[in-house]
Amino acid sequence: MILESALLDVRPGREDEFLAAFAQARPLISVQKGFRSLELRRCLDEGGGSRFLLQVEWETLADHTEGFRRSTEYEQWRALLHHFYAPFPTVEHYGEPLLTA
Repeated sequence: MILESALLDVRPGREDEFLAAFAQARPLISVQKGFRSLELRRCLDEGGGSRFLLQVEWETLADHTEGFRRSTEYEQWRALLHHFYAPFPTVEHYGEPLLTA
């Protein structure tokens, strides 16, 4: 299992619009080969209400980087969401947990 992680800094004042667009975009990713789950969390720290943490579980790295990112659904995902970010997020991928508690 691979964990994709991205900190999404949404343009201030557009958070509700972003969440509505994300609700439209979610089905585009959830039908992809290798998709396992998705979590979107909002930052609770003072001044952080425009920051969201996106974590997506994939079966393999290629399911995300070659499958989803090269799909027609990704083009729709990008059109719905990418204009909300400032700056554009860095997306990182993590392997299996080394420690759990």
